[in-house]
Amino acid sequence: MTTFTFDHIHLFSRDPEATAAYYERVFGAEVIRSMQQGKPRIDLKLGGANLFIMDVSENPKAKALPEHPHIGVDHFGFAVMDIDKVCAELRARGAEFDREPMTARPGTRIAFIKGPEGVLIELLDRSPKYT
Repeated sequence: MTTFTFDHIHLFSRDPEATAAYYERVFGAEVIRSMQQGKPRIDLKLGGANLFIMDVSENPKAKALPEHPHIGVDHFGFAVMDIDKVCAELRARGAEFDREPMTARPGTRIAFIKGPEGVLIELLDRSPKYT
């Protein structure tokens, strides 16, 4: 069987600079700037993942994400340790929470952050201490 390896998340943004600054400030993402087809490109390295930011500010077809719930990709998540402490640190860096930390099921505590342009970012702490 073919082996699949995760490669990237592609974020569409009306303001790529602000989006990159957010992920750098809140999550400590590494910002990588380059040129692609004669236009500036911004990529991020975060949590072992590549996040590519595409500028859609000039595209009249670009629309905001639909209200939750909707069909399709809903969010992406990062595993963390000591989620309550992490959430306090992220809040101090300007993160706004959609859902405060909660124990979703035994062994898993989660929280959701409202990212730029309506993107939801989940934090998960998988630990037997959350029973």
